Amino acid sequence: MQRETTMTLTEEKFTTRQLTKMALCLAFCCVSAFISFPLPFTPGLVTALTVALTVTALVLPPKLTFITIAAYVFLGAVGLPVFPGGMGGLGRLLGPTGGFYFGWPFVCLLVSLLKGKAISFRRYALAAVLAGVPLTYVGGLISMMLVMKVGLWQGLIMAVFPFIPGDIMKALLAAFIGVRVNKMLENL
Repeated sequence: MQRETTMTLTEEKFTTRQLTKMALCLAFCCVSAFISFPLPFTPGLVTALTVALTVTALVLPPKLTFITIAAYVFLGAVGLPVFPGGMGGLGRLLGPTGGFYFGWPFVCLLVSLLKGKAISFRRYALAAVLAGVPLTYVGGLISMMLVMKVGLWQGLIMAVFPFIPGDIMKALLAAFIGVRVNKMLENL
């Protein structure tokens, strides 16, 4: 006699509210990537996308943050022009700035974890500036060094140093927006 076994799969259920927030954050990331401009001495772009990524981390819980940012990277990887400069495709992920894309889901997950439960500009700003900004550079620095075959110092000059002041300001702006959005959502 053969024994039948049934496997029960637990389905992850998302609420309409969660899906809506994720979709809006994903759209914000896609649109903000078009606000970008190049610097002449680096393949990296200055972009408003980093504000949108950080706002996403501050508005969504960690799991939803990771899924949303991973979905953004996936959309760009399959060729949709959602990356900075209106680019898309695997070539962007395998190029000098590819490490940024691979790192963003994990960095945003960490920022979302560090933000805490209370709505606090100070907490949001600290998570974004002290964790988000430096950890974002790790992936970008590694890919820049590997793809462009440059040393650590040259990689820092191309992928990190020119972006620090702007990224700190963008992290503070994202903290400000995150507080406002979360307070608004709290009242709905």
